[in-house]
Amino acid sequence: MSSTCPGLYCGKTLINGSFDGECGVCPRGERTSMQKICEKCTESPELYDWLYLGFMAMLPLVLHWFFIEWYSGKKSSSALFQHITALFECSAAAVLTLLVNDPVGLLSIRSCRVQMLSDWYTMLYNPSPDYVTTLHCTQEAVFPLYTMVLIYYAFCLVFMMLLRPLLVKKIACGLGKSDRFKSIYAALYFFPILTVLQAVGGGLLYYAFPYIILVLSLVTLAVYMSASEIQSFKNLIAKKKRLVVLFSHWLLHAYGIISISRLDKLEQDLPLLALVPGPALFYLLTARFTEPSRILSEGGNGH
Repeated sequence: MSSTCPGLYCGKTLINGSFDGECGVCPRGERTSMQKICEKCTESPELYDWLYLGFMAMLPLVLHWFFIEWYSGKKSSSALFQHITALFECSAAAVLTLLVNDPVGLLSIRSCRVQMLSDWYTMLYNPSPDYVTTLHCTQEAVFPLYTMVLIYYAFCLVFMMLLRPLLVKKIACGLGKSDRFKSIYAALYFFPILTVLQAVGGGLLYYAFPYIILVLSLVTLAVYMSASEIQSFKNLIAKKKRLVVLFSHWLLHAYGIISISRLDKLEQDLPLLALVPGPALFYLLTARFTEPSRILSEGGNGH
C-alpha cells in the first residue's frame, strides 16, 4: 500500500482484512518508508528540484516584465524602474520563502525526494482496505516543493501591492491615469492563474518544465525577431534592447538544456550548451530566403 499512498502510515500490519493498529497521515515534513513508518525528510533537494523551483519562481517575474513592457509604451521612461522593482519583489519573496521554510531562518531547505508522479497527488490515492472504510492520506509527500511555490506567490503578491503602486504613481508620468496601473491589474489576474496551475498541475509541470522552457523560448524568440524585422546581424545589433532580448532567450535555452540533462555526466552534457546560439543563427541565416515579399515577387515572375 505504500506504493499507492506515500502519505499513509500504519502502526501494524493488515490482519484478516482490517488494520490491527492505528493508521493515519504522516506529519508535514515526513513521509512513509517501505515499512509504513513515518520518517523525517532530511535530504537536500537535488539539482533538478532547484531547477524546478527556479522555473516556478521565474514565471511571475517574466510575466511582470512582459506586461510592464506591454503597457509602458515607447515614450515611457518608467519601464526600467518598474522592471527593477519587479526583480526586487520576486527576489525578496524568494529569500523570505527560503527563510520561513524548514529549517526556519536558513537559506536552505530539507526535502522529501520525488519518486513518482503520484507523490504530487496523494489526495487521489485514499485506500479502502475493507472496501468500506476509506483511509484519507492527503499529505505533501513532495515536501516542500508543493507548498513552497504557493508561499512564494503569496509573498510576491504582497510585495507588489506594497511597492509597485507607489512607484508607478511617482514615476509613470508618461502614461495616462488609466494606463499607469494596468501592469498591476494584469498581475492580479495571472497570480491566481499561476496558483491554480501549481495546485492542479504541479506534478505535471515538475516533469515537463524543461521542455516547456525550450519550446516557449524558441517560439517567443522567433516571434520577436520576426515582429522586429530582424533579418541580419546588422539589424540585430542596431539596438541594445534586441541584444538584451537575445541574451535573455539564450539563458532560457541553457536553463532548459541543463534541466533536461541534469548534468549527470559533465563531459557529455556541457558540450550541449554549444547548441544555445543555434536557433538564432539559423533564423538569421535563413530569414532572407523566407521573406514573404520576395516569395510573392518570384512567384509573380514565374520563378
